[in-house]
Amino acid sequence: MTDASRPARVTRLGPNQYGKAETRVVRIVRDGATHRVKDLNVSVALSGAMDDVHLSGSNATVLTTDTTKNTVFAFAKRHGIASTEQFGIHLARHFVTSQPSIHRARIRIEEYGWERIAAPGAGGGEHSFVRTGQETRTTEVAFDGGGWQVVSGLRDLVVMNSTDSEFWGFVKDPYTTLKETHDRVLATEVTARWRFNWTDEGRPAPDWDESYGQARRHLLEAFADTYSLSLQQTLFAMGSRVVENRAEVDEVRLSLPNKHHFLVDLEPFGLKNDNEVYFAADRPYGLIEGTVLREGAEARIPVTD
Repeated sequence: MTDASRPARVTRLGPNQYGKAETRVVRIVRDGATHRVKDLNVSVALSGAMDDVHLSGSNATVLTTDTTKNTVFAFAKRHGIASTEQFGIHLARHFVTSQPSIHRARIRIEEYGWERIAAPGAGGGEHSFVRTGQETRTTEVAFDGGGWQVVSGLRDLVVMNSTDSEFWGFVKDPYTTLKETHDRVLATEVTARWRFNWTDEGRPAPDWDESYGQARRHLLEAFADTYSLSLQQTLFAMGSRVVENRAEVDEVRLSLPNKHHFLVDLEPFGLKNDNEVYFAADRPYGLIEGTVLREGAEARIPVTD
């Protein structure tokens, strides 16, 4: 077939990325007999001048995913892990600045918490740990050679108010069976992400650990302090509390599944259920999601990814 008779291409390459997902790295800092643990799950996604590898199979511009895995391990030793954000910044900067073909790096990190079984000085207290049963800390760092975007957050933070929650006045149609209530259990499993307005290394970076701890505190305090007429109202209060109190945060995105607690009918047993015994249903569940922005800021955290 001659070039003149070859059919025109009817497809083109769209956005693409590649990397190594979920590299599990544990860094133990041994300060004499006292040890400290950082336990991370790191995913690297790289993009840039990658047309040839897709269109012709040429690997000339491809940094292997195995190399990205090895870099995670080497950087855990070389730079340590002071915070998930700083570790992600080290990795993203390295990939973009060391390889001409890589124009953008996105680093996603989950951090799993460990706490000491006993106080230092007690038997095993310096080096014995138990995985905490609370939230998982999350971080996403993106770098394109010019500007940064850092989004931190948490997931799996389960909270509950046993009262001070109502739900009534909603739309009713022929399929509505839910009864209005003026005293209900409000429970959810918080997934929260917040975007920092730090984008330039010419500016001082936030104290990442301090910011995380304070954002988490404000989320919890807002949940506890809000007399809730809807989970949407609680969501806005939680996001607003973070933005109002943390000048380094411009955007908070929250995903709050409603962990329904239904009163059990105890009348067949001759018992009165005075808001005391509930059935905790795991599915289906209402899923409430929303974004709270600083006035003048733009939404940049995706609803889904």
